[in-house]
Amino acid sequence: MERLNAPRIDAAVFRDVLSRFASGITVVAGLDDTEPVGFACQSFASLSLDPPLVMLAVGKASTSWPRIERAGRFCVNILAEDQQATCAALGRSGPDKFADVPWSVSEHDTVRIDGALATVDCHLADVHEAGDHYIITGEVVDLAAQDGRPLLYFRSRYATGVFAN
Repeated sequence: MERLNAPRIDAAVFRDVLSRFASGITVVAGLDDTEPVGFACQSFASLSLDPPLVMLAVGKASTSWPRIERAGRFCVNILAEDQQATCAALGRSGPDKFADVPWSVSEHDTVRIDGALATVDCHLADVHEAGDHYIITGEVVDLAAQDGRPLLYFRSRYATGVFAN
């Protein structure tokens, strides 16, 4: 796709403006052999009902994504409002991100975070390059949900709101 001759957008202004879009927070997680691997992800959405597909965006610099990609399957864990510590643990770089995060292995060999508001098990469908990110599509093979309130992110910090169950 050819780039338009648009004016250069300042990265700080771009980040500030787009931070005004409230988003839920997920943890995308899988297994690298028997070791859990994952990362916090705000860029997640449903994509298609037929077939059931979801999409997410992950930075090309991620060290977790290549390990999940090799497995070919992952779980998107939609975090509940009381899971800020889980988000912080999985949002940082480094080893032992799961040390204080309760999790289990699903029947699809993905990693489910205990207490997540919802889980979406996927098989990797496609990976597309897009700027400094990859756009990932996953074919949904299983899902589950429980009542609760979501963990939200707005203007670079956690946000809460009033939601009916």
